[in-house]
Amino acid sequence: MLKKIIYLVVVLLLLGSSFSFAEDELENSEVGYFYARGKVIEVLSDLQNTGENNTGELIIDHQIVKIKVTSGKYKNEEFIIENYVSGNPVFDIIVKKGDNVILDIEENENGAPQIAITEFARDRYSGILLLIFAGLLILIGKMKGVKSVISLTITGIVIMKFMLPLILKGFNPIWVAIFSAIIITSVTFILIAGVNIKSFSAIIGTVGGVVSAGILAYIVGSLVKLTGLSSEESNMLMYIPQQINFSYRGLLFAGIIIGTLGAVMDIGMSIASAMYEMKTINPEISPSELITSGLNIGRDVMGTMSNTLILAYTGSSVPLLLLFMAYDTPLIKILNLDMIATEIVRALVGSIGLIVAIPITALSTGLILKYRHVFPKFKKQINEE
Repeated sequence: MLKKIIYLVVVLLLLGSSFSFAEDELENSEVGYFYARGKVIEVLSDLQNTGENNTGELIIDHQIVKIKVTSGKYKNEEFIIENYVSGNPVFDIIVKKGDNVILDIEENENGAPQIAITEFARDRYSGILLLIFAGLLILIGKMKGVKSVISLTITGIVIMKFMLPLILKGFNPIWVAIFSAIIITSVTFILIAGVNIKSFSAIIGTVGGVVSAGILAYIVGSLVKLTGLSSEESNMLMYIPQQINFSYRGLLFAGIIIGTLGAVMDIGMSIASAMYEMKTINPEISPSELITSGLNIGRDVMGTMSNTLILAYTGSSVPLLLLFMAYDTPLIKILNLDMIATEIVRALVGSIGLIVAIPITALSTGLILKYRHVFPKFKKQINEE
């Protein structure tokens, strides 16, 4: 009972820290320029059209809005501001009374705040969804669910507090991603399944699959001359204030490694756990039969898991594919575009990493179970089962 209470307290603390993370980011900005939360008290004037100026340029329509700052230096103060609207739905934030928004506040040389609405405040609704997700994990999974929530939180911490900061400091993104993947895999499996054969062999299989995917991505990406600059975000990294000379191709490969990790972890634990249970039920099963059974299990899972990866990447590219179809772009042009070649390499390399993880996991589990007498603790676990 005490153990359950400790786990639950840890979950609540981790979830609480995730909710306060966005708030800390808002309040710890540089002096004179920072973000804050706000709420629209009233829309005083809606989308005034003032026509053209003397040079014939169109003057942007705007809203006159009364807002209340709800966090930071100007908390509880009210301001009347202009919310400009360009007519482009990608950039426009058209507000109404009661909307929660994110404010960009810049103080001029006299200390007076210049306030602009930059985004709708969406993080709290995401937090509610996170609570529903965590609640269902705990409700259905019981203690396994609690451990899953903890492992997910640790995964987020490793990525946000370890992997990304190291890359931002100029470390090789591929090695950082591989090391982060090893940490995430080890912590997750040990936390959920404990220190046993299942965890140990699943870690070996997962790391083997992910490293194989990373190596293959590097080789193929170099041969097809991927730039790593196929996304707008990658281009924006050229202009960050830290002025880091990134290896953009390395960032691409690091993304492939982390993107592949979840699916490979899934198949690694599925095979290791099934083989462990088979050995528990039938202690006399030979290592070769056990490995063959593990491979058969992997083959059954392989098809659907590969579809999961490829469909996930395709789903994120639907607007782009529609553009190609709308303009009847030739297939030879599509396949040789850097952005399309990048997605093809990403999907196929991830799937290959998943496939490679199957024999590595099956072989490592079979060998560990065969030579478990070398590890007294593992032998004891089997006998107790």
